[in-house]
Amino acid sequence: MYPRRLLNDHETVVVDLHPHWWCLAAPVALLVAAVSVGVGALIYTDADTLPRTLGGYASLAFIVAASCWLVVRSLSWLTTQFAVTTQRVIRRSGVLSKHGIEIPLDRVNTVMSSQGPFARMVGAGDLEIESGGEYGVQRFENVRDPERIKQLLHGLVTDRQAASRGVASVDIAAQLEKFEGMLDRGTLTRDEFDAQKQRLLDSL
Repeated sequence: MYPRRLLNDHETVVVDLHPHWWCLAAPVALLVAAVSVGVGALIYTDADTLPRTLGGYASLAFIVAASCWLVVRSLSWLTTQFAVTTQRVIRRSGVLSKHGIEIPLDRVNTVMSSQGPFARMVGAGDLEIESGGEYGVQRFENVRDPERIKQLLHGLVTDRQAASRGVASVDIAAQLEKFEGMLDRGTLTRDEFDAQKQRLLDSL
C-alpha cells in the first residue's frame, strides 16, 4: 500500500495498485518452456550419452536463466506501485532505492489508454498521461483496468477544475466588494472601478 506518511495534508488515496499480473506472463511462459525442453531432453535421449549430457546442461542453463528473469520481474512487480490520490498520480518502484514520478492533477491535460487483444482479455493495459510543464507525456504500463482508471482520472481532474473555478469566483466577488467600497469612499473613480471590474470578469 502507498505509505500514508507520504501524503499531503487533506490528500487521500483513491487507487493503490501493483502492476497487473500480466507483466509476469512472459517469464512464466519461458520457464514452462525451459522445463518442457529439459523433460524432452531426458525423454528423447539415451542415458550416459553425449546428447543427454549436452541437452541436460543446456536445459539446466535455460531453466536457471528463465527462473532468474521470473525472480527479477516478480521483485519489480512487488515493489512497483501505481497510485492515484485526490491531488496526484504517482508511480514508485525500486527494491533498495525508490524511483518514481508524481504528476499533479492540476497539470493533467489528456489521459489515453491502450490495450492489446490478449491484455484486454485479462483486464490489463497501458495509460498515457499528457501534462503541462516538465512532465510531458508519461506512459504507465501494465495498469489494471486502464479504462476505469482513465474515467476516474477524468472525474478527479474535472472536480479539481470545478473547485478551482469556485474558489476563483469567491475571490473575484471579494475583490469586487473591495473595489465597490473604494468607489463609495471616493478612492476610485467610476472609470477606474469599471476597468477593474472588467479585468476581474475577463479572468473568469
